[in-house]
Amino acid sequence: MVITGIFLPLNEGKYSLYYAKRIKSPIFAIYKGTKFLMLRKIISYIIPLLIGVGLFYFLWTNVDSEQLFNCLRYDVNYWWFVLIAFISIWSHIFRALRWRLQLRAIGIDAPLHALICSIFGTYAVNLIFPRLGEVWRCGYIAERQKASFTKVVGSMVADRLSDTLTVLTLTVFTFFLAQEAFYAFLDTYPEIKENLWNMITSPSVWLCLTAAILLIVWLFRSHSSNKWIAKIRTMATNMWQGFIAITKMEGKWQFLFYTIMIWGCYFVQLFLAKYAFTFTHDLSVTAMLVLFVLSSIGMGVPTNGGLGAYHVAIIFGLSLYGVGVFDTSNFDPQASAFAMLEWGIQTVLLVILGIYTAVYIAIDKHRISTGKTIVKTSGDKMKL
Repeated sequence: MVITGIFLPLNEGKYSLYYAKRIKSPIFAIYKGTKFLMLRKIISYIIPLLIGVGLFYFLWTNVDSEQLFNCLRYDVNYWWFVLIAFISIWSHIFRALRWRLQLRAIGIDAPLHALICSIFGTYAVNLIFPRLGEVWRCGYIAERQKASFTKVVGSMVADRLSDTLTVLTLTVFTFFLAQEAFYAFLDTYPEIKENLWNMITSPSVWLCLTAAILLIVWLFRSHSSNKWIAKIRTMATNMWQGFIAITKMEGKWQFLFYTIMIWGCYFVQLFLAKYAFTFTHDLSVTAMLVLFVLSSIGMGVPTNGGLGAYHVAIIFGLSLYGVGVFDTSNFDPQASAFAMLEWGIQTVLLVILGIYTAVYIAIDKHRISTGKTIVKTSGDKMKL
């Protein structure tokens, strides 16, 4: 969108790109800057894809494919995934309901169906372009409601912050709840335990950590005008303001309820998946909570839809509770089958929801253009 806006005047105006270069106009400086931005954007999309594909290829080439397919053929009850898909859709609906609270607080009253489809589209876009889905979501709603894009993006601060705090809280809670499993893992792999202990007790590590903290403090105090430091300060300020906004916003208890329901749906999806496989029936709630936290961290890795990172996280988590042994040179086929099928079903669902969203947007735009749907902002009600 930005690139098109810069290039069109060069092609359609009085001067061609050739003349823009010759006369050394400011437009050419923009053109050169745009080429750099294009290159940076391309790299930012290619690297996550390469990481995800690389991890998945590494997994695929280090697992017994015959045993893997036998697991998928004989050890799975696929009917459970119908229920899992249904709950997954509800997690998106609750996320849309939560976002509606934030949008209404800034005077944007979008139809619930449009918000739900924006959530569907977000995850579908993220499958191709990691982290771009949120930008697309804000752009779609801003365009549909004829609202400020910056204003809509601002509504996402509390959304992202609440998810981050939820993952951090669950991680800390789960670590204390599942200490025995982690200690058992370290006893199984004494070389990892020894390396961790040496790192924790190493004076050089603590000296480097102290030096790094002092350096960061010095940079923030003496180079506060630096653009990167200014960006970090702005990000931290926005996060803090987002947190304050949550505590003061109208309907904060609804916001909390929807947050619990979103993450509750995520956990229930994974918990029900254990019943779909014959070798995970006996896993405890604590075991599934460990899997849930590890899979959430895996999904946080900037790859396409968590490709590769999610699989490794699930396989590692299952190994903590006796489903195979975590060996990167020979991944357990049962744990690999669980990870691949769970991720694969969710991915197929997101593709279907993405197609549904594309159809909905096309129909919705037609209805708006013909006057069948009236779009108003600033809290006015809209006809669906």
